[in-house]
Amino acid sequence: MKKLSKKALNRSFLSWFYGHLTCFSQEHMQTFGYLCAMLPVVEELYDTQEEKKDAMQTYTAFFNTEPQIGTLVVGMTAGLEEAKANGEAIDGETINGIRAGLMGPLAGIGDSLIVGTLIPILLGIALGLSNNGSPLGALFYIVVWNALMFFGMRFAYYKGYELGGKAVEMLVGEQAQALRDSIIMIGTMVIGAVAASWINVTTSFAIPGVIELQSTFDQVYPKLLSAGTVILCWWLMTKKKISPTMVMLILVVVAFIGVLLGFFDPGLSY
Repeated sequence: MKKLSKKALNRSFLSWFYGHLTCFSQEHMQTFGYLCAMLPVVEELYDTQEEKKDAMQTYTAFFNTEPQIGTLVVGMTAGLEEAKANGEAIDGETINGIRAGLMGPLAGIGDSLIVGTLIPILLGIALGLSNNGSPLGALFYIVVWNALMFFGMRFAYYKGYELGGKAVEMLVGEQAQALRDSIIMIGTMVIGAVAASWINVTTSFAIPGVIELQSTFDQVYPKLLSAGTVILCWWLMTKKKISPTMVMLILVVVAFIGVLLGFFDPGLSY
């Protein structure tokens, strides 16, 4: 039976701790940081280069979450990868479904607890200690923040690893397929919610006294243009195999031409 060593787990955690923003871009975000964190795990669990290649392919999928709380997901997938290497009925689709399903909710929790609560509290204490130009406040923040993040993220990683092993029983039981479908559905809902919240495409096209196109769209199907934009991007990337960067350039061109033709208002936010 294959078992991840303490050394491999520590290397995986440190890769995520120091490198979760590796090669960060709007197209990939934390994808490559996650991939680097899984390298020590895959290297130890699989023997052939083909097996390692197949395993790493799972982690080329898009990923982005709040990095501190999100460490839980990295540890969990390490546990699932260990179970997969030992012949359990777990595949890359299941692992990616779990990642997609958890990254949104954990990002919301992490942003509220870490960005919205912990950091302001620490900064408030640090500013109070910095009266009269004292360097104590800066030192306090640097030391306390890094200590809390290191040990907190390490705790989350190993708890996730333990949970990943226990999750195997649920993933390979009688209701495994239903659970997998539910996980994938949750991930799809998260992506859909993000699209509905952040994408807002409207038109300023109107014929005075005859028609105001956006108002007509809203009566028939609110946010029709937004939904159409998402579907178009999905179609270009999945069916036509166009890269996300090229899709973004296409959207820029469409927006530019739309403004010139009066279909879009340059003063609106899209």
